[in-house]
Amino acid sequence: MPRTADPVRHARRREAIVAEAGRLFGVQGFEGTTVAQIASAAGLSSGSVFYYFADKQALFRAVFEQDLPRAEALIARHEGTDDPLAAILAVVTALAAEAEDPGASGMVVELLRRVGHDAELLDVVGRTSRVVCDGLAGLLARGIEAGAVDPELDPAEAAAWLENLVDATYLGARPDHSPLPALRRTVARYLAPAGTDREPERTERESENTDGQA
Repeated sequence: MPRTADPVRHARRREAIVAEAGRLFGVQGFEGTTVAQIASAAGLSSGSVFYYFADKQALFRAVFEQDLPRAEALIARHEGTDDPLAAILAVVTALAAEAEDPGASGMVVELLRRVGHDAELLDVVGRTSRVVCDGLAGLLARGIEAGAVDPELDPAEAAAWLENLVDATYLGARPDHSPLPALRRTVARYLAPAGTDREPERTERESENTDGQA
């Protein structure tokens, strides 16, 4: 009888390949990374990588394909909130959480280099962007209705600006430095209705970092 594939093992191997690919692409760049290097880092042969992915371009896209279900889950987790402003801050914080990773800024640079030459990659990041922007726009509209967000802001335009701000957070990330407190302050002040001076509540992690520096 022919052997049947173990779906759990298959998924784990695929995840390992994508994880190592993302790490290496971010540090070495797309052109500077070989499939053999990715396979070695994942503990597999080069042939095994091509069992899961047609080529290196497909593997690069797979790194960003993970973002769509994560974005959908993130928005779903916050869309029923009673505090839309807190939800907006939580969403942008979660979106920027990986900016501290060593290869994060490099991966964004590689994305910008490749997205104009790969229609499938453009579609992948476009679908994720729509989920994020639509979710943020809904929260912004509710925040305006609640008086917590500046009514002069257009929800769709403000959502796109917030997404661009998250992208900029990745591009400007520095090793051993968290950009999240500055991001949250910027977002809170941008959304504040005229005449208010707002500081966002610190997350537990930010409080620990500040206390440790005292």
